[in-house]
Amino acid sequence: MQNRRQWMKLATAAIAALWLGAAALPTPAAAAEKLTVFAAASLKNALDAANAAWTKEIGKEAVASYAASGGLAKQIENAAPADIFISADLDWMDYVAKKNLIKADSRTNLLGNRIVLVAEKDKAKPVEIKQGFDLAGLLGDGKLAMGEPKSVPAGKYAMAALDKLGVWKSVETKVAGAESVRAALALVSRGEAPYGIVYQTDATADKGVAIVGTFPAESHPPIIYPVAILAESKNPDATAYLDFLKSDRAAAFFTAQGFTVLK
Repeated sequence: MQNRRQWMKLATAAIAALWLGAAALPTPAAAAEKLTVFAAASLKNALDAANAAWTKEIGKEAVASYAASGGLAKQIENAAPADIFISADLDWMDYVAKKNLIKADSRTNLLGNRIVLVAEKDKAKPVEIKQGFDLAGLLGDGKLAMGEPKSVPAGKYAMAALDKLGVWKSVETKVAGAESVRAALALVSRGEAPYGIVYQTDATADKGVAIVGTFPAESHPPIIYPVAILAESKNPDATAYLDFLKSDRAAAFFTAQGFTVLK
């Protein structure tokens, strides 16, 4: 009888511990409070500032994961958990849209940008970017840093511009294709490539480089950053966050980094 009483006490204590443990676990609602944003690498400085303002304003956290748009689109396709996707071009947003991975009615064009030619700051000299300009001669034996032309939006814009200006074939074999625009920028900043083609906003964010020329807007397709809520998002704050990104409050953070806010 004594053993049975001891066993009952132990069982009761174990059940109580299980209940206490369950109560300590985060509830689904609490876990959902953190909003996850998949964003193009070129947005880092501006979006970090905007997210900090969002957190201060409503008391909830928005966490951004930055990479090349194509890589993020593939992660979304493979069911990576996220709530918002901001691409650096229309193509990769179209890619996920065609697979019904976004809420179509939430999609909007958020920002615009420019592409520029950059050089290491201490060696920078102005370059006139025009039809047939001698980029190959400027590079010499060096490499041209840019996003991978087949997958990274900044690289696709750069290749389109160089092709339109009639210089792509002369530099094609000199291209050092990077996994993201920020990776391409780093090659120039570290002196590993004499020139690079990046977004104007990235060049502004890196004190180790200087802009030596700006590509004519008509030399490449418009640079547009679309944004959308992902189809699998259950976060109740996703719509409010998207509205915040489109607001004048957030616009200040984007324009400070050189983006054009699209209305």
